[in-house]
Amino acid sequence: MTTTDTTTRTTGTTGTVLDTTGRLLYEQAEHLRAAGPAVRVGMPGGLVAWSVSRGDVARRLLVHPNISKDARASWPDHRPGAFPWLTAWVDVVSMFTSDGADHKRLKDLVARAFTARRIDAMRPAVEAIVTDLLDTLQAPRSGAPDRPVDLRAAFSYPLPTRVICDLFGVPDDQRPGMLRVIDAILDTSASPEQAARTHEDLFIAMNTLIATKRAAPGDDMTSLLLAAQEEDGDRLSEAELVSTLILMIGAGSETTVALIDHAVVELLSHPDQLAVALGDPARWDDVIEETLRKHPPIMHLPLRYATADIDLGEGVTLRAGDLVLIAFGAHGRDPEANPDPDRFDIDRADRQHLAFGYGIHYCLGAPLARLEARVALPALFTRFPGLRLAGERAALAPQPSFIGNDYREVPVLLGPTG
Repeated sequence: MTTTDTTTRTTGTTGTVLDTTGRLLYEQAEHLRAAGPAVRVGMPGGLVAWSVSRGDVARRLLVHPNISKDARASWPDHRPGAFPWLTAWVDVVSMFTSDGADHKRLKDLVARAFTARRIDAMRPAVEAIVTDLLDTLQAPRSGAPDRPVDLRAAFSYPLPTRVICDLFGVPDDQRPGMLRVIDAILDTSASPEQAARTHEDLFIAMNTLIATKRAAPGDDMTSLLLAAQEEDGDRLSEAELVSTLILMIGAGSETTVALIDHAVVELLSHPDQLAVALGDPARWDDVIEETLRKHPPIMHLPLRYATADIDLGEGVTLRAGDLVLIAFGAHGRDPEANPDPDRFDIDRADRQHLAFGYGIHYCLGAPLARLEARVALPALFTRFPGLRLAGERAALAPQPSFIGNDYREVPVLLGPTG
């Protein structure tokens, strides 16, 4: 589909179809924000949802009592599996797709892994992985300091995926297949047949992990979830167990990859701000927050549902049963929240963003993502002070998605080591 297509469904007609290539991510968000407090958009499979791209409206709806995350209870037309590209976002049964007591129950089961104390205790492991990856980057380079390297494949991707796979005890031989299907979830350009295969492979990967851990439990989150299930099956069903693993392993990797990629590209484009961060370690926090604001790892996050009519003003009313697509990433780029939003500025005052959500569904893994970036970025630029892009920034190809916001590759020249 292209942005000029129109999509008709019982919910109405829309002239804006979300671009699946990732190339119009920011442009479309700006267009939708200007068009109204909520605008009907077309999605793959002919679905139509209300896109909410204004920061103030998004914040209001994210805590609104008549907005639900539970498709089973709140989407009258919901049919599990009917839209394969949505399966991992809608058809699963986890804290991500639950409300009220169910959300609290499922969140409590995994929250123990993401307490401030547990996250802080993970720092040495993160530092060790970063050092190993940098050593590997440096080792084969003798005599070829200006050979292009894909930093995404060699550094920003393996760091968070190794951390989260270690946390959940994913065996080394299962990691490539699992990560492949998790990556594919974000591809909104996939055909229905490709998306259906991804869905099937995803559940196979998670069930394989569960079978492995049932046979040989370890000191990891998957084994802890299995123990909770066996102790009291009412606390965690088999479907909830599989869904929780999809959520945590997927969310625990993809967002951090994008954060590191975008931060590196921005700092290489703004050497003066890189110099400030290198001169004052406390400023790396500002680098991270400004990157999250300008380049949110997630732009549009499927899906929410109106459970009653909601008047948003300007002649726009959400009706009970309507689909709602919150553009989390649009808030940080909203000029009402952040003046001159296209400017990357680590000195920006009163910075606002919703990169990790808002309200009860705020991302549990946000502190871990920040920790990983906080360790990775200064280590990378200290080890490779001559780091630079291998080509023009404009030539960097985006991830084919209106959900995720990342590059396919980040080719760099490492230069001399520090």
